[in-house]
Amino acid sequence: PTCRLPLDFEIENKKSRKNLGLSEMSYFLPHLKNGWEVDQAILSEENRVVILRFGQDHDPTCMIMDETLYKCAEPIKNFGVIYLVDNVKVPDFNTMYELYDPCTTMFFFRNKHMMIDLGTGNNNKINWAIKDK
Repeated sequence: PTCRLPLDFEIENKKSRKNLGLSEMSYFLPHLKNGWEVDQAILSEENRVVILRFGQDHDPTCMIMDETLYKCAEPIKNFGVIYLVDNVKVPDFNTMYELYDPCTTMFFFRNKHMMIDLGTGNNNKINWAIKDK
């Protein structure tokens, strides 16, 4: 048997979340909880692009990006997979990928980091929130 909270508690909890400005989108996307899981996600995916968002779920920039990624997850599921990584809890890649911004999104395909050209001069990653899918 599963333990279920009363509906009024869930409604109140959602209201308080919205009052605090917390995004719920990060809860719908899979999280990688350690360096091994990140490595396995990059190594094991052979036919799809692996999209990793590094940052913390409560960061405002990450909240915006998570909402955009959540909206994109279903349409791209055949050729891309999205994971979230808390780079404070999983600091293994901070130095290697120069993860100094609050929110960083990177792309990998067949175990290789993908370079992207968005006209910013930084072709390694996206370090701002994309607001529109």
